[in-house]
Order: sequence, then C-alpha cells, then structure tokens
Amino acid sequence: MTADLATSLTRPGRPPARRRRRLLLRLLIGVLALGLAGVLGLAGLAAWFWSQADMSNVGQLGFANQLKIPPLLEPRMDGAGRKVFDLRLQQGSSELLAGKPTQTWGANGAYLGPTVRAARGDQVVMHVANDLPEPTTIHWHGMHLPAAADGGPHQTIAPGQTWSPSWRINQPAATLWYHPHPHGATEDQVYRGVAGLFLLEDPQAGALPLPSRYGVDDIPVILQDKRFSPDGALDLGKSPFSPIGRLGADMLVNGTHDPHLKITSQRVRLRLLNASTARVYNLGFADNRPFALVGTDGGLLERPHRTTRVPLSPGERAEIIATFRPGERVVLRSFPPDLGLDPIQGRFAGADDTFDLLQLRAGATLTTSPPVPDRLADHQQLDHADVASTRRLELNGSSRINNLRMDLGRINHAGTVGTTEVWEVTNRSGNPHNFHVHGVQFKVRDQTGAGPAPALAGWKDTVFLPPGSTVRLLVQLPGYPDPAVPYMFHCHLLQHEDNGMMGQFVVVQPGQPPSSPPSHQHRG
Repeated sequence: MTADLATSLTRPGRPPARRRRRLLLRLLIGVLALGLAGVLGLAGLAAWFWSQADMSNVGQLGFANQLKIPPLLEPRMDGAGRKVFDLRLQQGSSELLAGKPTQTWGANGAYLGPTVRAARGDQVVMHVANDLPEPTTIHWHGMHLPAAADGGPHQTIAPGQTWSPSWRINQPAATLWYHPHPHGATEDQVYRGVAGLFLLEDPQAGALPLPSRYGVDDIPVILQDKRFSPDGALDLGKSPFSPIGRLGADMLVNGTHDPHLKITSQRVRLRLLNASTARVYNLGFADNRPFALVGTDGGLLERPHRTTRVPLSPGERAEIIATFRPGERVVLRSFPPDLGLDPIQGRFAGADDTFDLLQLRAGATLTTSPPVPDRLADHQQLDHADVASTRRLELNGSSRINNLRMDLGRINHAGTVGTTEVWEVTNRSGNPHNFHVHGVQFKVRDQTGAGPAPALAGWKDTVFLPPGSTVRLLVQLPGYPDPAVPYMFHCHLLQHEDNGMMGQFVVVQPGQPPSSPPSHQHRG
C-alpha cells in the first residue's frame, strides 16, 4: 500500500464506512432528483397533450373563401338506354390552405369528386378508372344493389384498371355518397380526399315544395377535419391517445377552408355529410336557431323534426332546411358531441371540441320559399311479426366483432333474400363506435331499451353507439341473392374498420348454403 493511499484511508474524521454512507446518500438523492424530474417531465408532457387535445376555431376564422360546390357529373346514354358515368381516381395538388400546395387524391380532379345524380328506375353504369398508385375500391354507401356491384373490399381495382358495375336504382330519394373501401387502407384513402355525393331522386320527393336547385338553395355540405404539416402537407400520423382515430383541427367543407356561402333564398336545404374518418359532429347554428330535419341516411323522414342540433358520426348524412332573414350572417357550427365517455377519454376523442364550419351570408333581398310541408314521405312498415331471425353482434375493443377480427375468407352469416331480421348490436368496449351495414337501409327499433330519438326515426344505414349501449335494428335483407359475394357490416370509424372491426354476410335463396368468397388480393 502506498503512503498516500494509507493516509487517505486513515485521515482523522473520515473513516471509510462513513464515506461510503455519504456516497450512497448522495447517489440516492441524485436518483430521487432524476426520478422527480422525470415525473415532472411526464406531467408536463401529459399537460401539453391535454391542452392540445381541446380543439376549437371559434373566433379564429374570417370566412374569407367562397364555398366550392362539387360539380354535377353529367352522364352519357349508351345504346341500351343506360346512364353511364365516368369516374377517374387520380393524384394531384390542391391548395387546401391558402398559399400552401397539398398532395391529395380525388375523382375527376385533385380533391374530392363530382356529385353523381340519378333517379329511381335509372339503370346506371359506373366506369371507375384507377390512376392511383395502389389498389382501391369504390363503395356506393347507402345504395341498394347487388353485392358484386357494392364496391367493398372484394371488388378491388388495380392501378391502371377500370371497374364497371351496373345496377338499377330502386330506392327512394336520398343523399348517399361514394368512397374507397380497400381492406386495411380505407382510412388513408378517404383522408387523402377520395369521396363524393351520390344523390337519388324520385317523383314523390320531387313533387314536394322543398328547396331543390342544386348549388343555389340545395347545398352539398361535405365535412372533413384535417391535420397539416407546417408546409401544408397532410399529416397522416395517428392522433396521440385518441380512442377513435385520426382527429384534426382544420376544418374543410367541400374541400374549402374558412368558407362562406352566399344565399339568395329564404329557405335553404343543407345536405350534410360527415366524411371525416373519426370525428363526430354535433351540428347546429351559432345563434341556436331552430331548423327542420327533413332527411337522414336513407331519405326523407315521414314528417319534419324541428330541432336545434343534429349529431353525425362518420358516414352519416342529414338533410336540414333552415330559414334566413335578408342581410343576416349565420354560422353553421359543430358543438361538443356527447360520446358517452369519461372526461379524460372524451377530451382525446373530440368531446370538448367546437368548430365553426361555414358562414351563410343572406342577400339584401331573398326569394320567398314555401313552408316545409307537414308530411314528407310514406315509409314501408317492417312488420315485427315477420322477423325471420335475431342476430347478436358485439363490438369488442377497437378491432373485433363477436371477438373476431375481419377475415375476407370467412362468411360470418347468411340470410334469406328479402326477409326481415333483427340485428342486436352492443358496444362492449370502452370506445365509441358506429355501425354501418352495406346494401340496406334499416330502421332503429330501440336504443338501449328506449324508443329511437327523433333523428333516428327514418331510414338509416349507419348508427352511433356510445360505450355500453345497444341498438336493435330492423334489417330487410337485400333482394339480390348471391351465395358467394358478400356484403359488409363494420364500424365506420375507419381506423377501427382497418384494424379488423368488420364482418360479412351473404344473401341466399331459401335453403341455399353460402359459398366461399371470391379469391382476391388485398392490403391488410
């Protein structure tokens, strides 16, 4: 042992054991300090996420941009008397935010698509060409049609290919829409911008004194929320902590940011479509004026419902008629929606969010409009005594139905053509969901044991389910039997759908067994 080392170990007042204890104490204090800093850092990070989760643009907009109205897609007639519509899915650049180009997808243009309009009895042909860089499909959301024409994940369109389904329109006047439906990629493709309205007309609805001049007093209102990078690019990342999917703070209406609409009529029909991938809206006017709800997913209500709010989850539609006075300016707003969540979950799912969507500017003089009639439509009555079967479906987590994830090779069930079934759908998860059925319009029989709310009294194809809730649906199965080609049912919160919260059913002749689904390629 050296002399210096011996001196250091035997220095008076500093025995080796005491030095070790002091070193250990200092180390412990350092660890505790680091732990406290970590806790404070995590708390600060959580506080930042909490503050960012509350979104609102109220008071921030100037309503500087005139609302774009999607053009009507004009058909051509073929030799068989069919209306032929051409849609080309393509990439492009759009100025969604002023001065900032954004790479987007659309149909017959860079963003969104034209409005298709057809009448009951028309035989239509839809030529859908895919110029996108990946496979896609186009689903005719809300349409009664054969499963092979439905545009679900089995009807894949490869890049450079064209799909040409044809069917006869055989349902009442309604506001439907079209959008991609490739398995595992639906959220991204819809978010990039591929969507459009599909309006149906019939003589009974056309005879009513309702606003009907497209783009004048009959206005499409396609609602979408987006997140943008500083350079204007779409942010395709996931929303931190969101239980429902991607949420954005920038609102687009018909692809227009910060929009206004000049109106020239006393009454205006707004055809509202929630084309967002996850966000739920609670729509009304900033001054709380009442309006008439006249239609939902499947067409006109039997009678108008006077209200100040209409909630819309992704995929749902509503037709409302509002009355205006000369010279006034009124804002269409989304108020905080009731998602059935606790305050913490709700905050990260958009339950605290308020958005101004569209300013309506009434002219100095307005054309007089007739009042909304007391009677709108006669609905087919589905007889509860004729129910062929009851099916029970449970929504589990964010990716399963009846504890099964989607398998395109599995038929979940088969039903007999034209029969009426009760579908009892229960949300067993702690997340909000909604439920969409392809090929049909259904009636909501009850909600968690109570009669349906007035906004759910009409024909529906999509319905919202808060956690713990149950809806019983009267579903009349499609009139197009095909044992091999299925229709889908799924959550229309598109991240949940892509995760696997989807199933499929076939419609068969009495006693006919289902076949195996067609082979295909898909992304998932």
